[in-house]
Amino acid sequence: MLQILAIAGGGAVGAVARFLVSTGVYRLLGRDFPWGTLAVNLLGSFGMGLLFVLLLERSLASPELRAAILIGFLGSFTTFSTFSFETLTLVEQGEVLRALLNVALSLLLCVAACWAGIIAARAL
Repeated sequence: MLQILAIAGGGAVGAVARFLVSTGVYRLLGRDFPWGTLAVNLLGSFGMGLLFVLLLERSLASPELRAAILIGFLGSFTTFSTFSFETLTLVEQGEVLRALLNVALSLLLCVAACWAGIIAARAL
């Protein structure tokens, strides 16, 4: 039961963080491209790589804290469902090239960010 509460708490914080980060990015870069979603997915992917090594491989946290961060916070912070919706919206608006750019950037950069997080954590 403690792990469930930890996930719920982490999820609440992650959802608010996602809103704040994406809103800030949209204020800076505009809404002509899903920059806010791309930013949170990049940050979330890097964080997943970094924290996977620190929290799981190195066992630097209790199971409850690991669940709160990796499942709750990061699961709520990253926005793959929003990415999917925004990509389809671009397609429906006739912006097929922008939709493909969003898919390519999200896939390549988020996988690279996760890898960078793993490398960074293992170098610590």
